[in-house]
Amino acid sequence: MNNTMDKFWAQVKSQIKKSIPDHSYRMWVDPLEVLTFQEDRLCLSTPNEFFIKRLKDNYLGLFEQEFHKLGQPVRIEFKTKTPPKTPGHVPGNQVGKGKSKKTDLAQASLPGFDPRFNGGRLLKKGYTFDDFVVGDNSSFAYSASLSLAQGNMNGAGMLYLLGKTGLGKSHLSQAVGHHVITHHTALRVYYVTAEDFTNEMIYALRNNTIESFKEKYRKKCEVLILEDVHFLAGKKAIQKELAVTLDYLLDANRKIIFSGCDLPDDIPKLDDQLKSRLTMGLVTEIKAPDFKTRVKILRKKSKNLNCLIPDSVTEYIAQELCDDVRQLESGLFGVAAKGQLLGRHIDIELAKSVLANIRKHQKRITIDGIKKLVCKEYDITEQDLISKSRKKHIVKPRQVAIFLSRKYTDQPIKKIGSSFKRYHATAIYSVNAVEKELQHKGVLYEQIRYLSKKIESGKF
Repeated sequence: MNNTMDKFWAQVKSQIKKSIPDHSYRMWVDPLEVLTFQEDRLCLSTPNEFFIKRLKDNYLGLFEQEFHKLGQPVRIEFKTKTPPKTPGHVPGNQVGKGKSKKTDLAQASLPGFDPRFNGGRLLKKGYTFDDFVVGDNSSFAYSASLSLAQGNMNGAGMLYLLGKTGLGKSHLSQAVGHHVITHHTALRVYYVTAEDFTNEMIYALRNNTIESFKEKYRKKCEVLILEDVHFLAGKKAIQKELAVTLDYLLDANRKIIFSGCDLPDDIPKLDDQLKSRLTMGLVTEIKAPDFKTRVKILRKKSKNLNCLIPDSVTEYIAQELCDDVRQLESGLFGVAAKGQLLGRHIDIELAKSVLANIRKHQKRITIDGIKKLVCKEYDITEQDLISKSRKKHIVKPRQVAIFLSRKYTDQPIKKIGSSFKRYHATAIYSVNAVEKELQHKGVLYEQIRYLSKKIESGKF
């Protein structure tokens, strides 16, 4: 009877493979085998206990549904394979009479997971390339990350992902890790934050295990993913150790991916030696998603939630929440949860009630708000800003205000120009003029940084 069930199970796996991402199928479904089948009870074998919880939470219903379609309804159970006994094994790790030897506990490996991995955090489920929504704001960062993961960056093995919190740096950096452990199971991937690295080094120093710490990152690590590099500001000893570690990894052609909120040159109190290492690779920025990309993100997330969100509501959320992806997700989850808990149809009114609580804690960035901030800081009037004056003390603030409006609002450049009573071409010229001057990192560079921080913090 098991032979018949084996055939049924092969058909079920074939159907499931078509409906879930390929990496998910290889990781969680392909390793499963029919263990026993009696009456309507099917027992599937799993490599370890961790599998069982994941399968029950994510795939059990799908399995039963596919069996039902084949006319073979079953009740499914999971059981861990019993590891084979090692010849000569004696309980208590005793090998031979009077001899004691420490041995590893027998445990099956997770597919795509190296049991030698002993550092850092676990990669988050769903933080894969398949689940990342690519837009104009992130297409280059996505391509660079995928190329690094595949080893196609023309010999370059280092990538620095730049972006504000909540824009997808962690998603892409972890996607590299997922891709590597899925396609190159023998490679050791270490995923840590700069804070983790710092705390681990401090612990090693206090417990006289610093040599083990060095060996782990310098020799055992084959892919290093280090997040939040800006956390290292002012930590001289940690910076020095990381710089030496990078030398070892680069010499061995290892893959390295960093993420941070600031460019290495802009991180205060960063050692020149480490700064030069961080800028050796490709630096790519992830910016805030535009309206079109935000709509794509919401549609993908709502599909994953198995929740039908009307287009009008999706577009309303995308219009109202434009700061970052996390905020966007928070709004979507809030709308979906309220609709489900109250048993209400999801409409604009329900969405407004949810988003009101989110917007309460933020200040909406508008062209008018930017005008007021620039006028206050440069001590001019709003009438000066939109006047025909070509005096330098008026022209420069006007260009700055147009540049900031372009950077922090979704308004098209034509609309921004008309807000300052300027033609479309003049608005473009203003943006280009500011960008060109920013490259010199002079007075205007510092002014823009100061104004940007005020805008981003809502203090304007």
